Amino acid sequence: MISLVAAFLRFTFRTVLLILYLTIGLLPILLVINHYQRLDTQAGWQKSDAMAIRLANHLLWFFGINVKTRGTPVDGPVLIAANHISWLDILALHTTVAMGFVGKAEIEEWPVFRFIARTGGTIFHQRGSHDSAADVASVMVKRLEQGRRVAIFPEGGILPGAEVRVFHARMFRTAVEVECPVQPVMVRYMSNGRRDDDILFQKDESMLANFARLLARPGAVADVHFLPPVESKDQPRRALADAARAAVIGSYES
Repeated sequence: MISLVAAFLRFTFRTVLLILYLTIGLLPILLVINHYQRLDTQAGWQKSDAMAIRLANHLLWFFGINVKTRGTPVDGPVLIAANHISWLDILALHTTVAMGFVGKAEIEEWPVFRFIARTGGTIFHQRGSHDSAADVASVMVKRLEQGRRVAIFPEGGILPGAEVRVFHARMFRTAVEVECPVQPVMVRYMSNGRRDDDILFQKDESMLANFARLLARPGAVADVHFLPPVESKDQPRRALADAARAAVIGSYES
């Protein structure tokens, strides 16, 4: 009974604050980020990235998520390859360094979040479309050649269960083409020193239901581990995908 009351109070308190933030504080931040991005200068991108990092930290606060980062993010052009267990992963990864994600096209249908995703430089991909895949790869190459980070979830989406799935090799082609390093990144959620898989989607749980349940949950720690980079020059993309996955699994199961 007490836990239900506590969950209701957490949900109510966080929801009220989140609504106030989204209606009053979010728009000015997005406008400022867009302004700095349109300058298209190094100083402008640095200011834009700093505000995007701040925004990610703000949004995670409403869900009681603290981020613990380990390892060192690679500077310059790098392909980030991370495991994917929750939509919170995008925010957790973004709290240390800014990066443009490759995300599913369905995100553009989510109210509010589509504007945040666009401002964060998300590259939208229509799964199953060869034309979309070619366009996404072209944008990824362009950003990497500009010296920016691009992040992918090579498992192909959020799938049931907590284990790390096979990393699909196709999107590693851009790293081979640009000859930039691939940096594996492990993400997991912890509570009281143990992995907290309750954050994951439950069976048949919708995005809205998961969103509401996470607002009502106690806090957790997002453990984000930037692992040593893998050089891509003269490497088959399948080898890169397998090496990145092995590194992530080693950290995830430790």
